Amino acid sequence: MKNYLDWRAYQDAGMGDPYADIPKNGGDFAKAVAACINSRQCETHGKQVMCPSFRVTNNPNFSTGGRVKLLKAALSCDSSELALLDPMLSEAMDLCVSCKGCKRECEANVDMALIKAEYKAQKVACDGLGFRDRLFAYAPHWLHNSQWIRHLIKYRNRYRFLRWISDCVFGIATSQLLPQPVRVPFSDDKSYNNELVSGKTNQNVVLFVDTFTRYFEPNIAYSAIAVLEAAGYRVHVAKPILETPDPSRPLCCGRTFLAQGLVELARNEVRRVLYSLNSYVDAGYTIIGLEASCIIGLRDDSRALGLGREIDKLSKNLVLFEEFLSKEITSKRFSLPLRSMKKTRSLVHGHCHQKAVGATKAVRRVLKHVPDHEFKMIDAGCCGMAGTFGLETEHAKVSSQMAEDGLIPALQNSHDATIICNGFSCRQQIKNLSSHRPCHLVEFLHDAIIT
Repeated sequence: MKNYLDWRAYQDAGMGDPYADIPKNGGDFAKAVAACINSRQCETHGKQVMCPSFRVTNNPNFSTGGRVKLLKAALSCDSSELALLDPMLSEAMDLCVSCKGCKRECEANVDMALIKAEYKAQKVACDGLGFRDRLFAYAPHWLHNSQWIRHLIKYRNRYRFLRWISDCVFGIATSQLLPQPVRVPFSDDKSYNNELVSGKTNQNVVLFVDTFTRYFEPNIAYSAIAVLEAAGYRVHVAKPILETPDPSRPLCCGRTFLAQGLVELARNEVRRVLYSLNSYVDAGYTIIGLEASCIIGLRDDSRALGLGREIDKLSKNLVLFEEFLSKEITSKRFSLPLRSMKKTRSLVHGHCHQKAVGATKAVRRVLKHVPDHEFKMIDAGCCGMAGTFGLETEHAKVSSQMAEDGLIPALQNSHDATIICNGFSCRQQIKNLSSHRPCHLVEFLHDAIIT
């Protein structure tokens, strides 16, 4: 069996353990699957993220452990490639929203999100890629090359009969509004792209603007630049260097490709990032990102793309905006003139990948730095949007059920609150299912700056 991701980190997993029950096919991938110790922690309904599909269905096949059992059975067959297409396994993996809750909450840290990426790659190799999946996977290319897509989405959202057509043709749920690209995306203005300079590297930072911030919510990136500069940092904006393949196209983390099982295309995107950021990494600059799924993907999942030590070097310098500010606040290096927010009450919803790396603690520390500000963390699991999951016709209902599992009730009881939410897909879910218009943490800070 050919593996599409690099699973060598698991090469010693289960060695000498007679209870590991490692399947005979799949090599190190099988060992990653067999890391599960069957504690059934994933089949509980406590204050945790995992496993969103189990929490709303109570079907044990839709828990992390349930998926492991089905995967083990498939990888133990003589024809494992065909066994991976088993309908029961396909349904279980299809309802995995790649939240990474298991990576943090499971005792064995089973990374079902990465396991699903390998599974998708195996399935694409057997069945090919469907039209809708191809449409979503190539979103960074469509957004860069096709300005007309903005108008298409606008009219699709406006007219119900066009939504019905998109449901019939593409399998995009009629009930869901698609995020609409802005007319003018974020611009890599030359004034932001300063040459490498000597001096204190902690005063020089690089902002990595992800695809969805760039084309859908560029104000977030502009707010981040304003906040960082007001706090005394010199901001460089990451952009492709001339030696990078396809240098005219903005940098992208490759997550849309990885999520659809197109591993080689994801690998190419991460290579472009490495080519362009190596000089900053070598100079010791901190690289700051705004979107959790993007940055955690580069920092964590990209290690499985077989790109060597270069990706390890990048990972050490790559942080989320809230992680950077939290560290600077703790080190007493952060100074930002903020006004009193006594009249503002906020609710904070954490992206699943933020929770997976403990970054919601950083959000809490940053908000405590805002004078006279009352805020509360929403006790909820996954919002259910999970990238494109909630937009897909067959998943729209279960996606809404996930949102109703804590998030939407909290919003309904807080009509006057400001909703802070750093995940792009989370914000879209909240817009679709409530009257709130959530903002990113950096937008909230920008509004609080004393001018």
